[in-house]
Parts: sequence; structure tokens; C-alpha cells
Amino acid sequence: MTITGALHIKLGAAPAGPAGTGKTESTKDLAKALGIFCVVFNCSEQITVKMMEKLFTGLCYTGSWACLDEFNRINIEVLSVIAQQVLQIKLAKLSGADHFLF
Repeated sequence: MTITGALHIKLGAAPAGPAGTGKTESTKDLAKALGIFCVVFNCSEQITVKMMEKLFTGLCYTGSWACLDEFNRINIEVLSVIAQQVLQIKLAKLSGADHFLF
């Protein structure tokens, strides 16, 4: 219920909890129920800003969701840029923009 409520007001979600409790599967199941493609992306220390930019670009073009597993493993410097990218996507979505830049 909480995630669908967040979606209704154009927000995202960040399920949290211990390993093995079904966060990823629940996200995938909700996406499937809503008819939305969900990309599960396993994050690591090797993730770069460019990789995330390509992922987000693809998600924006297709309207798909991303489930970012092990998000906590991303280096803090990269995480800072990812936060800015997500903010730009959110602002574009809220404004109803057809085009935007990272």
C-alpha cells in the first residue's frame, strides 16, 4: 500500500529490511501486477556515474522501474552524482517535461 501511494503522488520507494525478506521479489511482483517492466540491477563498488546514467536513460525512455540491489555498495562519490541524477528525473517527471538533461 505504501509504495502504490507513493507512486500516486509521483514519488519512488526504497524498501528496507534484512536480507532475504522479499524486498526485491515484492517490487518485481508489484511491477508485474501494474504491467510495468522492472530491471533488477545488482550494484557494486565498480559502478560508475556513466553506467548509472545509461541505466537511468533507458528507464526514462521505456517507463520501466529499477530495483537497485546492494545499493549501499556504491562508492559515496558516485552516490552523490546518482542522487543528483535521480533529482533531475524526479523534477522532470513532476513538471511533465518531455525532454530533460542530466
